[in-house]
Amino acid sequence: MLRQERVIVESVYPQLNGGDFFIKRVQDESIKVYADVLPDGHDVIQAEILFQHETEKKPQAIRMQHQGNDVYYETFKVTQQGFYTYQVRGWVDYALNWQHGIEVKIKDGQHVVSELQDGIQYLKYIKKKGNTNEKAYAKELIVYFEDEGNYDKAIEAAASTALRNLFLKYPQRILANSSKKFKVYVDRKKANFSTWYEFFPRSAAEEPDKHGTFKDCERLLPKIAEMGFDTLYFPPIHPIGEKNRKGKNNTVDAKEGDSGVPWAIGSRHGGHKSIHPELGTEEDFKHLIGKAMDLGIEVAMDIAYQAAPDHPYLTTNPEWFRKRPDGTIQYAENPPKKYQDIVNFYFENTEFKALWEELLSVVMHWADLGIKMFRVDNPHTKPYYFWNWLIGEVKKKHPDALFLAEAFSRPKVMQQLAKQGFSQSYTYFTWRVNKWELTEYLTELTQTDMKEYYRPNFWPNTPDINPYHLQGANEAMHLIRYALAATLSGNLGIYGPVFEYMVTEPYPNKEEYLDCEKYEIRHWDWSIENKITHVISKINIARKNHPALQQTNNLRFCHIENDNLMAFYKWNDDKTNEVVVVISLDSHHMQQGTVQLPMQELAFSHEEPLHLMDVITENEYDWYDEWNFVELTPSLPFHIFHIKR
Repeated sequence: MLRQERVIVESVYPQLNGGDFFIKRVQDESIKVYADVLPDGHDVIQAEILFQHETEKKPQAIRMQHQGNDVYYETFKVTQQGFYTYQVRGWVDYALNWQHGIEVKIKDGQHVVSELQDGIQYLKYIKKKGNTNEKAYAKELIVYFEDEGNYDKAIEAAASTALRNLFLKYPQRILANSSKKFKVYVDRKKANFSTWYEFFPRSAAEEPDKHGTFKDCERLLPKIAEMGFDTLYFPPIHPIGEKNRKGKNNTVDAKEGDSGVPWAIGSRHGGHKSIHPELGTEEDFKHLIGKAMDLGIEVAMDIAYQAAPDHPYLTTNPEWFRKRPDGTIQYAENPPKKYQDIVNFYFENTEFKALWEELLSVVMHWADLGIKMFRVDNPHTKPYYFWNWLIGEVKKKHPDALFLAEAFSRPKVMQQLAKQGFSQSYTYFTWRVNKWELTEYLTELTQTDMKEYYRPNFWPNTPDINPYHLQGANEAMHLIRYALAATLSGNLGIYGPVFEYMVTEPYPNKEEYLDCEKYEIRHWDWSIENKITHVISKINIARKNHPALQQTNNLRFCHIENDNLMAFYKWNDDKTNEVVVVISLDSHHMQQGTVQLPMQELAFSHEEPLHLMDVITENEYDWYDEWNFVELTPSLPFHIFHIKR
């Protein structure tokens, strides 16, 4: 193909898989775009970003800056939810090229009458495009350039900044070349910053041996709000299968009265669009959602695409389940784990379109009811392209919808789900304990391409995971794990009240809870407050007050000569809010060290001290040097310093 363009535009960044996937941002975030833009020869070139929201008719353009080595960059801000496109356009700027050439000749003392006449063509373009004053100015210069009697005025004007600014304002873009268009999806801000609290609604009753209700959950909302959580996540609230029901501690011989596993969805009482009758009615659920919103809390639901053996789907749509040669349906397995009370959907069936549409209708049902946050159970066991389609369809009607992928799987599997559209993702934080593990993992999350599409959500514990470092752990370890999650990641969650009440007795030799709440109703004294609940509240208030803690990617680790101490610096995009965090990883002993501040990023000189306030204790400190001594004890094993400019 014959192409006359003289500029190559390539290596546009950020992008994913050559543009096959969109990058992600939230409202009012910026995107810094880089591209290699190079001409043949030595001509002056210009480059710009063209960006456009899907509802806009024309793109906006912003001129890029030359970084050196033919790399151009600039930043644009996204303000609306939905898709934006962006691309880089470059061209040889003949007007600026002319001005550069004549300026060099003038400085060399050359007579440039011919060159002045050559420049008239560029002035005529400004005369067409400019405003009234600019047109008059261009007309005046044309007279100077045409008449040798005005030579001195002409050469002064030809090399002037005023003329250069007009050329920049009205580029001709002759034979411009553009990159392909790339996409960014913009979510609401909660995709970047959310604080989740999970509990089982059936365990919310005030009295022992009684099934909790949505009304009971309403009673607990003020406590959760006071602790600073903005998202209340419920495990599945649907009818629980009665066939092959599990008993306490995952036994396969359930006894009368055993409540079963909420993720074994479906019974004679209904399926994925129904509510467990002992929790209440749909109206009760809607009332709970409204009460939570009044306190600044969103209710998040669990989406678990699997069925109990007595789910109505097995009768109405048996083709959605794969039968073995003997006519039975294989129960779900994740060796060595067995889920005798669950059967999986067969996504490879010939009626898969009807299955997809039905599963979409499940999310739509709850979204129409007011739910906009969904934690998706085991998404990695369903087709990637199914999620791409479903999330896209939901967001067409409910752009506020956010999806958290609960996929503790291989790295590329988890990354693929994020690329396909999940708003947030569970992570390996639950098992990252040592300093080098945490540093390495956070560096991967924040300094590789993952930062463009993978929004981590750090959970110290879950109903499925009682990590070894929390089993029998003391108060300090719980504070350490919460502080790490809350300061390293914009999104975090805990499973409570197990976490704050330090209920950590394990099932022997497993990362699981003894008397796990998945298999039975537990009774909790929700009136208990302790040091952990108090400190969690203080940390969550700090997160709400400090934008630097409301994101993940602006993170710089600080050197400290002690493997039991971690230190890092965080900031918001415009650096109007900055924090330095120091955390001890030792829950039993006092630890000391000297933190090296990132002087360049802080723009810190020795002329004035750096004034810090610990947002938990409200104690204030002045640091005068690059290296600063810290000492932490298990009683409060961290500092969150706000840098007060």
